[in-house]
Amino acid sequence: MKLAIAGTGMIVQTVLPRLRAWGWEPVGLCSTPRSALKAAQLAAENDISAVYTNYPAMLAETDAIYLGVPNALHMPMAKEALAQGRHVIVEKPLASNCREAEELAALAREKHVFLYEAITTLYQPDYAALKSLLPRIGEIRLVSCNFSQYSSRYDAFRRGETAPAFDPAQSGGALMDLNLYNVHWLAGLFGAPEQAAYHANMARGIDTSGILTLAYPGFQAVSIAAKDCSAPSRYLIQGTEGYLMQETPANLCEGVRLHLNNGTGETLQTPTQHRMEAEFRTFLRQIREGDYSACQKALEQSLLVSRILTQARQSAGIRFPADN
Repeated sequence: MKLAIAGTGMIVQTVLPRLRAWGWEPVGLCSTPRSALKAAQLAAENDISAVYTNYPAMLAETDAIYLGVPNALHMPMAKEALAQGRHVIVEKPLASNCREAEELAALAREKHVFLYEAITTLYQPDYAALKSLLPRIGEIRLVSCNFSQYSSRYDAFRRGETAPAFDPAQSGGALMDLNLYNVHWLAGLFGAPEQAAYHANMARGIDTSGILTLAYPGFQAVSIAAKDCSAPSRYLIQGTEGYLMQETPANLCEGVRLHLNNGTGETLQTPTQHRMEAEFRTFLRQIREGDYSACQKALEQSLLVSRILTQARQSAGIRFPADN
């Protein structure tokens, strides 16, 4: 299937060399005029013949589009592609807020095309294994997540420079980046919380790290994410009969340990070739098979996560231009 790509950042550089092996045919790469030279170099390195600085022109030549652009551009660029009947894969987050996300979902349904948020968590084999083990630990009492990774752009941010990842005008911040994976991890296992509150470390109007608390019926969950400091990844689900532990970040979900109160347990670990492979292979299979219901199920979770993130941001007083 023909796939055009918008963006030249790190995530696009990561995925471009692997797309053909995963079954896709990359047919075009689009950038801003300022990044045209970089796009031409990436295209040459990855055997892509067409380079564009005109986004609508590229849309006319493809079946599907992958958006690896700053968060604030997800809504307008996805909307334009959906309106033209193109399948759309949006790098996370789906949109800047839940109003935009709902609008995109409604348009995708109207056009009957596939719309995906590229969230690796949901497609990893050990995440499915983790879900299957939940009944064995009894009644859930506490859940904790920590995805903290010192950003390569944080030093520049401290010097006064502002990359999109730390720019409120670009819908950046730790919540919309690393903590989003945690929220998907939680929502996929437990559904919608009754309440969400975010306690953030703020600098120049953006959260560089923070703690999200989620209240569920019968248990509490805490979700930590940081771009201004680092720590080992650890995910714990504590139940009345034992606990489940994952020591890889939520975008990888590799390895799950079950420990029961009676002293028994087991460890599951399914090696993955690349953390983005499962999602891109799944997207392609579902589109080819016309499995629209599976796409809609994933989209409903993306909408739920967008609502949680919007509520969490509002609780911390973080506003984006898209909220106005």
